Amino acid sequence: MRILVLNWRDLAHPAAGGAEVYTEQVLRRWVAAGHQVTLFAASVAGRPAVEMADGYRVIRAGNRFTVYREARRWWERCGRGSFDVVIDETNTVPFLAHEWVDDGARTVALVHQTCEEIWHHNAPPLVAHLGRHALEPRWLHRLASSPVLAVSESTRDALARFGARDVTVVPEGFEPPSQSRLSPKEDRPTVVFCGRMVSYKRPWDVLRAVQNAHRELPGLQLWMIGGGPLLGKLRRARPDGVEFFGRVSEAVKHDLMARAHAHVSTSVREGWGLVVTEAAALGTPTIAYDVPGLRDSTLAAGGVVVPPSPDALARWMVDLLPAWQSQSFEPLPYGGAHSWDEVADRLLDAVLTQARVPAVSVGLVAA
Repeated sequence: MRILVLNWRDLAHPAAGGAEVYTEQVLRRWVAAGHQVTLFAASVAGRPAVEMADGYRVIRAGNRFTVYREARRWWERCGRGSFDVVIDETNTVPFLAHEWVDDGARTVALVHQTCEEIWHHNAPPLVAHLGRHALEPRWLHRLASSPVLAVSESTRDALARFGARDVTVVPEGFEPPSQSRLSPKEDRPTVVFCGRMVSYKRPWDVLRAVQNAHRELPGLQLWMIGGGPLLGKLRRARPDGVEFFGRVSEAVKHDLMARAHAHVSTSVREGWGLVVTEAAALGTPTIAYDVPGLRDSTLAAGGVVVPPSPDALARWMVDLLPAWQSQSFEPLPYGGAHSWDEVADRLLDAVLTQARVPAVSVGLVAA
């Protein structure tokens, strides 16, 4: 089968994140199964406009704002008649491929998360208001007429509020850390936060919660892992018992996460929250804000969700950490997610079902 995936970034982009990891893991498995795969994404400085990556073709044009227009132009020049299915991988702004793919190829959207509250953390007030209350609702309402795949129940529920009715939930993928032996837990009650130091991850909430919990857990320590624009300010405001590590290697990150008694996650919303899955695979349960995405991953991994406030987070730390210090949590290899092999198979099945690709098209390339 001939598959075109539209995404605003590919894995070579300096701002690539979890959605791009998901894409790369799936596409290389589809290629290995015999499918012809092309990924269209924005240009990357120092990388060619066309190259092969893990067996699939990457075509780059435009920037974060113009990649959507460039995808349509490329389709009109080169894409029409060359694909059986087009996957519109939506990260806030959809390509709306179902409105301009006009040659009989089937289209389906893949949505990791909606933006909503995040607008007010990532944009100036007027732009954020316009984005949340006008642009995103309009984009998603138009997308709703296309078959849609979502990576969590929370994302499906959010899309339903914008009018989507034909939504199928597909699994999130994860590759367990390759550690032969986990590090022993700390003697002191220890909490770890792992994520970019940006507003929508709410790292300030973590600091305030630990300050509050410290009154009843005087030995409490907090490890903050991750870089980002707020790191300097957070470091300067560092209360007692808090250590900032910045960006670290995967080995160091896994060691710190395994040694902690609890992982905390305080984002405004997520598509899933792979860091929760990662912590569970290292034997560390999560206390997370009860928000879309985090509630999916945290409950699937056996953690606890709490009201989204520093006071509630502090209260649950005080209540849970003494007990969690005295018990051992078995690592959950996939922590509520699935192997990438299974994700690739199930996603392709969902694409074929939702896009209603004829059996004769599936057989164009041996799979």
